[in-house]
Amino acid sequence: MNDLNSIQGKSALVLGGSRGIGAAIARRLAAGGASVALTYVQGADAANTVVDDITRAGGRAIAIQADSANDDAIERAVATTKETFGSFDILVNNAGVLAIAPIDEFTTEDIDRTIAVNVRAAVIASRAAARVMANGGRIIHIGSTNAERMPFAGGAVYAMSKSALQGLAQGTARDLGPRGITVNVVQPGPIDTDMNPAKGPMAAGLIPMLATGRYGHADEVASFVAYLAGPEAGNITGASLMIDGGFAA
Repeated sequence: MNDLNSIQGKSALVLGGSRGIGAAIARRLAAGGASVALTYVQGADAANTVVDDITRAGGRAIAIQADSANDDAIERAVATTKETFGSFDILVNNAGVLAIAPIDEFTTEDIDRTIAVNVRAAVIASRAAARVMANGGRIIHIGSTNAERMPFAGGAVYAMSKSALQGLAQGTARDLGPRGITVNVVQPGPIDTDMNPAKGPMAAGLIPMLATGRYGHADEVASFVAYLAGPEAGNITGASLMIDGGFAA
C-alpha cells in the first residue's frame, strides 16, 4: 500500500495549482510531506487560499504568479522552487486551456493559445525541470481522456494538444530514465470542477458515456498523481494512464 508520507522531504512544483485538479494535487502532495510551489495566472486569492490551507496543516507552500504561455515565467517558477526549497523533485504540469469550436471556425488565436499552454509549456517545463531535478525525480503531465476518445464535434485542437503529451512523455522517459526520473501522463475524464461541473451544461451528454455513471473527483486524480510521485511507482514511465470512469472504454 502506498505510504501517505512516501514523498516526505521532497519538493514539488504544480503548474496551474490554484483551483480544481491542480489545487487538489497541491494539497495532496503537501499532505504526503512535500514542500509545494504552485503557479497561477490571475487568481491570486484562490492560490493564496491553497497555500494557507497547506501551511495551516503544518506544510510548506508558496504561490508564484506565472502564465504557462510564457517561457520565462515557467523557467522562473522552476528556479524559484529550487531556490526556496533547496531541491527540485516533482513537476506536475497541470496548466491547460480548453477552446471548443468546429475546425473550420477555430480561430488562429485559440489555436496558438492552446498549443502554447497545453503543449509548448509542457516541453519548456520538462526541459527546465530536467536541468535541476534530482535523480529519481518525477515529471507528471495532466492530459485528458480526450487524447484517446473525442466523441463530440469541436474538440479537435484540444484533443490534439493532449495527444501530444503522450509522445512527449515517451521520449522524455527515454532521455531521463538513466537518472531514475520517471515521466508519465495522467489522463482524467470528466472531473467535477468549475471548468466542467457535474451538474453543468455538458454533464447530461457526458454521464451516459461513463462506465461508472458519474463524474470523477479532483481528489481521486490527486491521489493517483501522489502515487506516481512516490517511490513505489519508480518502474512506471512513459505511460499514459487513464482515470476516466471508463469514458474511453
